[in-house]
Formats: sequence, C-alpha cells, structure tokens
Amino acid sequence: MSMTQGWTARKRRWGNRLAARAARSAPAAGGFVSMPEPRTVGHFARGKQLAAGNFLLAGHMVETHEPWDIDPPSTGFAHELHGFAWLDHMAACGDRGARLAAQGWVFDWIERFGMGEGPGWEPDLTGRRMLRWIQHALFLTSARDGDDNRPFFAALGRQTKFLSKRWKAAAPGLPRFEALTGLLYAALSLLEMERYRKPATEALALACARDIGADGGIHSRNPEDLLEVLTLLVWAQLALRDAELAVPPEIGAAIARIAPCLRVLRHADGGLARFHGGGRGLEGRLEYALSVAEVPITPRAPEAMGYARLEGGRTSLIVDTALPPAGASAHAAHASMLAFELTSNRRPLIVNSGSGLPFGPEWEKAGRATNSHSTLSIDGYSSARFGKASRPEDGGAPLMDGPKLVTLNRSDERDGASLLLSHDGYVATHGLTHVRNLDLGHDGRVLLGEDILVARDPAHVKQLNQLLDAGKLRGISYALRFHLHPEVDPSLDMNGTAVSVALPSGEIWVFRFDGPGRMSLEPSVYLERGRLAPRPCQQIIIRAAILDESSQINWTLAKAQDTPLAIRDIGRDDDLALPRNVIATD
Repeated sequence: MSMTQGWTARKRRWGNRLAARAARSAPAAGGFVSMPEPRTVGHFARGKQLAAGNFLLAGHMVETHEPWDIDPPSTGFAHELHGFAWLDHMAACGDRGARLAAQGWVFDWIERFGMGEGPGWEPDLTGRRMLRWIQHALFLTSARDGDDNRPFFAALGRQTKFLSKRWKAAAPGLPRFEALTGLLYAALSLLEMERYRKPATEALALACARDIGADGGIHSRNPEDLLEVLTLLVWAQLALRDAELAVPPEIGAAIARIAPCLRVLRHADGGLARFHGGGRGLEGRLEYALSVAEVPITPRAPEAMGYARLEGGRTSLIVDTALPPAGASAHAAHASMLAFELTSNRRPLIVNSGSGLPFGPEWEKAGRATNSHSTLSIDGYSSARFGKASRPEDGGAPLMDGPKLVTLNRSDERDGASLLLSHDGYVATHGLTHVRNLDLGHDGRVLLGEDILVARDPAHVKQLNQLLDAGKLRGISYALRFHLHPEVDPSLDMNGTAVSVALPSGEIWVFRFDGPGRMSLEPSVYLERGRLAPRPCQQIIIRAAILDESSQINWTLAKAQDTPLAIRDIGRDDDLALPRNVIATD
C-alpha cells in the first residue's frame, strides 16, 4: 500500500469514528411506519447451529454464547459478526431458543457498542446491520414490552444519522450500495426518519448511474458482489413501491443492465462463475432477484463484465477475458487471465480454487495466484504480480504489473463457437505472450483447447533468448492446470496419456493432450466460504518447457462416447444441511 493509500485509509477510519460518536445525540426512531417484510432467506440448520452458540464466520468456528466477549480470530470474523447477516439464519430457524438468543445478542451489542464504539461502525457494515435489524424487527422485538425495546429504536436512530453522514466514505461498488440501501430502508421504514428519504433516494440513484457499467458490470468484476448489488437494488425498489413513492429511473435502469450480465456469468447449474474473490452465490438468490425485478428475458449476450461465455447443450464455459481490476479493487483481484470454468448439466467440472480470504492471509494470497486458476502459468510467476501487503483491515496486497493487453476474438460457426484469446502478462518477465483458443461444439460434448507461449516481437525474442542462455538451455518451465471440483472422481488412464473424470450424475469426461510435456493428477484445494478448512480436490497438470520462440499444447475434454446425450440427474443436495466438516449441535 502506498503512503497516500495508507493515509486515506487512516483518514477514513478516523472519520467513521468521529461520525459514530457525533451520532450519539441523534433522536431515536419513533417506531415503524409499517412492519417491513423480511426479504432475506437463511438456512434452518445454520440457525440451529448459531442458537447453540456455534459461530462459523469467515472460516473460523467459535463456540460461545457471549459473542461480544471474545477476541475475534480475524478481521473478517469481526466484520461478519458486526454485520449481523447471520440473523437471516436465526430468523429462518425461528423457534423460541433462536429468538431469545438473537434478541440477547442484539441488545447486548446495543449496550456495548451502540454509542459509537467498536469495530462495527463502518458504512457498509452499518448498512448491512440496519437491513437485518429492520427486516427482522418483529423477530427481534416480539414478546418484549415497549420500554424494553427503547434501546433498539434509539440505536436505529443513531445508525441512521451515522449513515447519512458517512455513506460517501464507503468504497464504490457493493460497500456503497450496502450503506445506501440501509439508509434508504431506515428512511422509509422508521418514524422520525422521513427527512432522509429524498437524499438517500437521490444518492442511490446517482450510485446506480456511476458505479454500474453500461454492460451491467461493476469495477471489482466479482460476480457474487454483482449479485448482492442486484439484490440490494431490488430490495430498494420494493421498499419504495411499498411506500408508494416513485422509483428513480436510474435504479430500474441499473437493474435492467445487471440482470442480463448475471445471466452471462451463471453456469448451467445456476451457480455463478468464481472469479476475483466471488463464490457461487447464495442458493436461490439470483432466481429470486430476477423474478421480483421483472426484467424481461433477452437472448444471452456472449460477453459481459470482462468475461466471455461458450455454451452448448447443457454445458457452459465462462472465461476471464479482461484486465484485472485496478485501483481499490486491486486488493482483492486475482491473477486469473484466460482462466475458465466448465459445468456440465448441474455438475461443476473444471473450476478455479476460489477466494482464500476466509482461511487467513496465506490462503488469501495463494487463492489469488495464477496457479490457483485453470489456465497456464510459468513456474514461479503469476500473470500479474503482488505489491506490498497492506494492513488486514485495508484488504490484501494489491495486484500490479499485470498484462497491458488482453485480446478476445469470437467465431460462431454452424457446429460450435470458439474464442481466440491472448494476454501479455508474461512479456515483462519473459518476453512471452499466452495465446489460448477454446472451441465448444453446439452439443456441448467436446471442448477443444490450444495453449501457446510465444515471443511475438524481435525485442521479446531477444529477451527470451537471454533468459534461455542464462538457464543454460534447459528451457523455461510452465504448466497448464485444470482444477477439478471436489465432487468429481478423476483417474489417470492409458499409461498416463488420458484422465477420465466421473461426475456424480454418471457422466464420464475424458481429458487428453498432444504436445510437449507430461501429464499428472496432483492435489489441489477448493476454497469455499462457509467451511472450516479448504476442501481437498485434484487438478490435471501438464508440465512442459519452452526451448525456443514458441511452445504449443493441444488438448481435448470430451464426454465419453457411451455417455448419453441426456442424463436424468435426480440426486439432490440438501440445502438445509451444514457443510460436511461442520457438526451441528442439538
């Protein structure tokens, strides 16, 4: 982090602290204009787990019935704890035990931190917390008399004033939309807060115009963040309509841009592509947002937010085809240029490792490296490098010195579609450009791939030859990686010349390659939010070396010939179940 960025972060934290303390004198909310309807969906089993005192947040499990007494194991844990999104799960459980526990923890938070103290006074966390408190107000205040609930409405009033002063300090993108939607919800739902309606509505409309791109994308290029933004805008739209107020056209226009963008980023199984720190998204959230937003279904675009899509039959492929995010978003960006994910029917096959942020700083950095993505990497290098690590509360090390140019050419033919891609992320270090060609048939049964490392210009050839000479002609080692989902079963066949991959649905896919190098199956990890540890999986790796101006590897990933065109995949995942490595407590 530069000195300027560090000073800006310190100034932002100091401003939040001053505004939180200034909000102590804010008048209390006078009650609810009308009791708002909960719009979030939690998990019953997670609610039971929380009511039993098991807090699984940001990759850490803490067993306690006094969450505000603990020393948080990480900054991420503290943020999730003070953001109160876990109230969704407790409300989904909804029994007396869950209600009493939730009420106790909320009113204890008010007593300890409600006067502007503690780590929870940041605009995005405050907005997130306000949304949950308001949406679950009936759950949090039932069976309590008016005097007992006074602190609740006093705290809502103070947080509303804080948001009115500090929403501008939230980073553009999801944090700012969380802050503004929380402020708007408070202004529409709470008595004595009506004066914030107009400024909150106008600010949200301005954010929609500025922060949502023409293609519906956001600067972080995080698909899951984009889904959360869409959800917040849908909530804001519904709240304005419930209050019989006009919805600014900027909000409707932003929703109309985001919805088709997310359709591009959604795999055949309904999950989102996992790039730049995003996960698959909460189950059913995208379908809910799309249905409520009433955005007409249009033909799916081939590209959006820097990603390109190929699809055939019930096979979807999504590939990163743009420069990594810069600016503030560089602290969460991944070196994933030309990496892809592939899903067949409702089963993920080729994946990226995902975000390691919930599992600590070492996993966070490892998950962002090129080796953790299904693409080509030169040994010891990522296609973009990492700068100096910052303080944990300010984000990870910024991604820098990446490619200056990423190209995309699409070709649609009668029997399929193909993408010709390239990036120059290794020109600065080796004089090499990575070229990738992907061709998927219309029936979705065969993916043809071609990966090339090439020194294109005379200056690049000279740079490469100098490196080869320094290495005494042993070549520059590189690897093609194809990370496999944990639920598939791969095996190395035909004396190491093919890999058969069995999916839980019964489909069999076979991977083969042609060119220099050797192929192996090696351990990998699948980084998934909501688990205590990374999930073990495997990856197909082709290791080779470039000895002159270019090196090329051709490969195929195809369904086995005896795999039928359609498979009745009726196995269900239990959406109410806890992750396998988390034990529920009765």
